[in-house]
Amino acid sequence: KIEEFIIEPILNYKQDLNRIDELSNKVLSIGNIENIEDIDEAVSAIMKGDAVLFVNGFEACIKCSVSKPESRSVIEPPTSAVINGPREGFIENIKINISLIRKRLPTTSLQLKEIDVGRYTKTKIVMCYLNDIADKKIVKKIEQRLNQIDIDGVIDSQYLVSFLEERKGSIFKQVGKTEKPDIAVAKMLEGRIVILVDGSPLVLTLPFVLFEDLQNSDDYYQRSFRIGIIRILRIVGVLFSILLPGSYVAIQLYHYRIIPIRFLITIMNTTIGIPFTPFLEMLFVIILFEILFEASLRMPKYLGIAISIVGALVLGDTAVKSGLISSPAVMIIALTGISFYTVPEQTSQLSVLRLLFTMLGGAFGILGLIIGGIMLVNYLVEFNAYGSPYLAPYAPYIKSDLKDGVFKRQTVALDTRPQSIPNQKIYRKGKVKRSKDE
Repeated sequence: KIEEFIIEPILNYKQDLNRIDELSNKVLSIGNIENIEDIDEAVSAIMKGDAVLFVNGFEACIKCSVSKPESRSVIEPPTSAVINGPREGFIENIKINISLIRKRLPTTSLQLKEIDVGRYTKTKIVMCYLNDIADKKIVKKIEQRLNQIDIDGVIDSQYLVSFLEERKGSIFKQVGKTEKPDIAVAKMLEGRIVILVDGSPLVLTLPFVLFEDLQNSDDYYQRSFRIGIIRILRIVGVLFSILLPGSYVAIQLYHYRIIPIRFLITIMNTTIGIPFTPFLEMLFVIILFEILFEASLRMPKYLGIAISIVGALVLGDTAVKSGLISSPAVMIIALTGISFYTVPEQTSQLSVLRLLFTMLGGAFGILGLIIGGIMLVNYLVEFNAYGSPYLAPYAPYIKSDLKDGVFKRQTVALDTRPQSIPNQKIYRKGKVKRSKDE
């Protein structure tokens, strides 16, 4: 590129050069040319692989885009597989990621704001939103927070999360993430802002509400009558993963009279000779499974599979037969571990809540679980980030948003944007008649 589009045209140019703009307009035949007057910008461009052309007698220089970074091909993300629907996923090249969004949004309403963050990395961050849909106050607020970031470097989009969170120190997720362009575009059409980070396949979306993680892109590419059943199963899986260990411990310690007699005899037969109390036993099994999970995750691929087999079959079976732990405890923790992945985006939060509710059940019984549940719901009801209630559309109750709640209506009935997300346009479709209630 340098030889063909920069050096050769300059050597063939025989006229006098009066302005540096003549090089850009008449001589150079390469795209993405920009005049630069700041030496720091010129150095940054060179460090990123671009060419900078200096001309004797002129204060400005010309940046020519000649970089060609290597990147992997656009494939289906391993964390967001779908049965139906698009299979493209974001990659680590921000230019390709922007093109994937532009392909789906060929409109002048699409706005891109570029920000460089990191004193050493100068990482390119791009805010994407639809100008006539996204709320301008939210856009300005997010832009201000990104401009205020002053750190050595940004390696991945996760680095920005703590700077964008409204409630610092909370265990709950406050920023949405996705690896799929179709999901990112769908969120932008609802009024959200998408943040792309160069070098990361994960894009961030704001504002975020809890119910987003109970939805899946596959929900929108199949018949609506099945989606309600699937979402109910996800909610049941979440409740199982949080409450089942604590409920088992509480019933064993304080409320064993509510267990049917035959079931009670079965539990007693399996727990005879166990050296731990039910609470310590459950705590031991939780820690054991967390260690196995981390080991299988960090080890090389094939060794990780071997460790999973050894841990799940050999170690678990041996521990039960030796009388160290009971089989019901192993079964309950295994069930909660599987239930985590009905909502994989909330795995880290659910694991912390499982431990907290197990401790409450062991200390105070069912009463402790009820009080803990009330405190948790009260905390989430008060949670509000970037003008979006965390438990919307159920707390507060937003009738129009229930069309895509637990039970999803047909696409033709989704004629309004979510009111839980601040936006400028309520209606998605043209010629929508207002009802008497509205």
